Order: sequence, then C-alpha cells, then structure tokens
Amino acid sequence: MHIFLLGADGFIGRHIATHLRQHGHHVMACARRISALEQMGFTTFQADLTKPVNWAEALEGCDAIVNAAGLLNGSEAHMHAVHSKAPAALYAAAKQANLRKIILISAVGIEANTPFARHRSEGEAVALASGLPTVILRPSMVLGETSYGGSSLMRALAALPLITPMVGSGAQAFDPIHTDDLAATVRQALETDALDGQTLSPCGPERVTQSEMLAAMRAWLGRAPARAVSLPLPLARAMGWLGEKLKLGPISSAAVAQLERGVIADYPAFTKATGQLPRGFSEMLAQRPAGTQDLWHARLYLVRPLIRFALLFMWLLSGLVGLFLPPERFLDGLNGVPLSGQALTIAARGAGFVDVAIAFGLLVAWRLPKLALLQLAMVGSYTLAFGLMAPALWLEPYGGLLKNIPILCLIWVHLILEEER
Repeated sequence: MHIFLLGADGFIGRHIATHLRQHGHHVMACARRISALEQMGFTTFQADLTKPVNWAEALEGCDAIVNAAGLLNGSEAHMHAVHSKAPAALYAAAKQANLRKIILISAVGIEANTPFARHRSEGEAVALASGLPTVILRPSMVLGETSYGGSSLMRALAALPLITPMVGSGAQAFDPIHTDDLAATVRQALETDALDGQTLSPCGPERVTQSEMLAAMRAWLGRAPARAVSLPLPLARAMGWLGEKLKLGPISSAAVAQLERGVIADYPAFTKATGQLPRGFSEMLAQRPAGTQDLWHARLYLVRPLIRFALLFMWLLSGLVGLFLPPERFLDGLNGVPLSGQALTIAARGAGFVDVAIAFGLLVAWRLPKLALLQLAMVGSYTLAFGLMAPALWLEPYGGLLKNIPILCLIWVHLILEEER
C-alpha cells in the first residue's frame, strides 16, 4: 500500500515509517522538517500544519492515512491547527480522493483536564466525522530502542546521581508498549478491515508503578540503586508550569499531569481485538543491554537546560558589563589594541547590546540551534580579533582570552544537544 504518514518526523512517526517500509509498504513521509527523512530514504512531503496545505497534491497515489502528528505543548492556535484544523482539511481531501481509511494515533487518558487532552479529543472527533473508515489508537506510554520527550525524561530521572525523583508517591501505574509493537498494530489496522471503526488502547501486558519503572531503568543503565525521593504534587506542578513557560521540552504541565495520574489501558480488550501479544516492560529492557549512547543521553538530558541557563547568565552579565561599566575600568586592560578609547567604548556598548539580546533569546528558547551558531560566531570572532591585535591578552594571569576556548566548546555542546532530530 501507499501510506501517507502525517507526523513522520516524530518519535512514534519515525518508528511507524520504518516498520511499514520494512514490511513492503511505500511511505509518503509528511513533516515540517523533512531533510533527515530524505536522508533516511523516504519519499517526503513538507507541510507546516499551522499553514494552508495542498492536501490533494500530497495524497496523489496514496491508499490510506496514518496520522501520528501531535503537540504536547503549544499555543491554543497551534494545538488546534495540528490536532483538528489541518487534519480536517486532510481528511476532506482524502474522502474526495477515495482513500481507504484513516489510522489516528491519539493518546490514552485524554479525559484529563489539560489542553493536550482536550485537543486530542477534538482530533478524534474530526477523524470520526470524516466519513472514511477510521481506527483510533490510544497507546499507553510508548518506549523503544530510542527515546524522546517523556520516555527520555524517565531515563534522565533514572540516571541522576544519588537520588531518583518521582512525581508524587511513585505508585502511579503504567503498562508501556514497545514502539515496534505499536507499529505492528498500525500495520494490522492498515492491512485488514477487522479493526475499522474501533478505538483501541495498545499497551503491554506488564503493569508497573512509576517507582518500579525508574528503578528498573536505573539498573538497566548499570547505575547503583539510589534513594527514591517523592516530589510533592504542588512542587511537581510548579516545575511543570515553569518548564512549559521556559520551553524545557518534556518538563511541562501536561507531562506532570500524565505522571501524576499514571498511564494505563485495557490489555485484555486490546489483545482480544488484535490477537497481538506485545512484549512487557521487563522484556523490553532484557532484550538488549544499555549502550554508551543510552547512558550518555540519559545523563546529558537534564544537563542540557543547565548549559542553556549557564550560557544565559554569561551573556546577560557580559552584556550588562558592556553596557554600563565605566570605560576607565576596561580600557587599561586593552592598551595593546590598536584602537582609540572611543572606538573601544562604542564597540563595548554595541557588543553589550548584542549580548543581552542573546541572553533574551536563550531565555525564550528562540531558535536555539541558530542562536548557538550566533554565539559561536560572536565568541570566535572577537577571540580571533583581540588575539591578533593584542597577543599579550592570551597571557593575562586570570585567563583572559584563554577562557574563551572552553566557552566555545560549551557552546558547541549546547548546539549538539539542541539538535534532537
């Protein structure tokens, strides 16, 4: 079959795309960013769901739609566009083109009082109103060989030194499903009409608590046991709110709400409807050892925002110094630079303004990879310029220009960590 896969660049979308291709289906991978998908060998269609799209052109030659697009956080307008408005236009074009069916990847627990749950519910209603045979899949927590978002956060919490934080008591229940087993359910829904019209909750057979999951992940990563620390729910909610405002990825109100409530589904109903026997959580971990990449990713995941805010502090303080420090306080240290005091003062004030702008960009998470490149250019250019004009600055007793070398390395690491896909 020719499958149009919406949200193909996401964590779940990539696994579905790869699984379908492995089993002989042709995948039209649709995403806002398609360069990586093209390198992976997929036929692609670029679409920003917050803008009008020519879906008739996109669906040419396709047999069915798998919608794996979704936003955990975002503005009301963006959440509505991704979950409802754009899919409604897509489904209308699909009906006009006589496509066979729609498979929608939704989420379990959408009865929660969160924007994510509300928009997911609206997205389900839009799919059911399309007039095409529809299968809605509400997976439990999805884990796999790789991780993203909430699953990455769980690994990161499990890898912390000395303690293992939990949201609330840690007794919340989960029945995770492996990405490959979820993808197999999607393929079954595509290849047979037996599941048409059903709403299923793919999940694994093993129900574990949050504390048990974290302890097992920690052991899988080869870390010694650590003391479990319960985060009071008001504190966890405040951290989720702050993480949402500062755009700290999976640290959000919706993520905290999911961990607070647990994520469980009806395994007997799922297996009865599909005949599938997905692996359980313990089997997922036992299937392969954790590698270096797993340990590095888990330990660096929460270091990533720390690096961002360390750089923010550096640029903010540097900018304020450049804007307000009296010239006589810094001109003496630049005696070897062949520029007038007035020119150096103007340069300091201008650089201070740019530094404060960079700090603000880091605060609001404005295009962080591009902002990292700007930081590299800023530090690299004035290190090179002052190093050539006044070589003595390399030999200052408190480091002088030498400190810029590790700063450049830190910015480079920041750039690497901000490119997730």
